[in-house]
Amino acid sequence: MNFFIATLRRELQISARRRVELTNPLFFFLMVVAMFPLGVGPDPTKLAELAPGIIWIVALLATLLAADGLFRTDAEDGCLEQLLVSHQPLYVSVLAKLCAHWLVTGLPLTLCAPLLGLMLQLPSPAMTALFGSLLIGSGVLSFLAGIGAGLTVGLARGGMLVSLLILPLYVPVLIFGSGAVQAAGRGLPFESHLLILGAMLLLAVCLSPLAIAAGLRISMDN
Repeated sequence: MNFFIATLRRELQISARRRVELTNPLFFFLMVVAMFPLGVGPDPTKLAELAPGIIWIVALLATLLAADGLFRTDAEDGCLEQLLVSHQPLYVSVLAKLCAHWLVTGLPLTLCAPLLGLMLQLPSPAMTALFGSLLIGSGVLSFLAGIGAGLTVGLARGGMLVSLLILPLYVPVLIFGSGAVQAAGRGLPFESHLLILGAMLLLAVCLSPLAIAAGLRISMDN
């Protein structure tokens, strides 16, 4: 646990020094969602109908913006090799990095999402579902993004490949995340969607670091 906390603190300190990379996903999220009313028109009914999909798709893409650099900096400065040969479990190191990625990427997006929901005329009952689904789903997105980042860390230009590898895995998260908001907006129960997202998050926390650790070893060996 001490090693996990120390690694998490280190990752957060590094992220705080790279403020441009830290704010890029959030600015992308805010600007793209803000432009949708200009493209589809100001009709409140139409905006409310499209809002769940718009917010979730843009949040998904914003998470991918920071995915490529998840392990690349450590690979370039030699820290990744030290982690691979360290006596500390690589699982714990990867888990701390993924948690830091969510704290600096997924959590800010989740906190800003209700404001964008108001701008897109999202009904008030759907706000709770939007916040809850993004709070859980953004964690799944971060853990899945780590798999692509781990597999492509040894490639010179792996950003596009990360997207191609991870986007198919994002589809179930997108379906249940936006589905929860749509159900809440229509006055239907949405708790089952959140429970499924929670199950995805538990599986991601348990299994993703193992897959990422194996991918890192394969990438660095090559």
